[in-house]
Amino acid sequence: IAMIDEPIIQVGIEGEKQLVPDFRKNLPITELRKLIQECRIWISCDSFFQHLGWDEGKKGIVLWSVSDPLIYGHPENINLLADKKYLAENQFLWWEFVEHRNERFVKPKIVLEHLKE
Repeated sequence: IAMIDEPIIQVGIEGEKQLVPDFRKNLPITELRKLIQECRIWISCDSFFQHLGWDEGKKGIVLWSVSDPLIYGHPENINLLADKKYLAENQFLWWEFVEHRNERFVKPKIVLEHLKE
């Protein structure tokens, strides 16, 4: 997916760190669906967004950390897990008490390699 020069749109919520110039916050689901349909590929951590992409029939890249892509992922996507050792012991508990740690995610270099394919 040779996309290194494609425009990047970040979607998120108020208070989230802006990573790119085009940051669209608090979009309604109709706008999110439209963006998914217009893009060539999307990238998301494991969240509702990957399920919305699947519902729209649009392949994406999902970054996993503590939740298991074999349980919660969609095989059509490129599912990137840094290491199984980071998976939560009980995959069916709530995640709000799981500490966020960057090392649990794949390195950006790995994501970029998948965009060059």
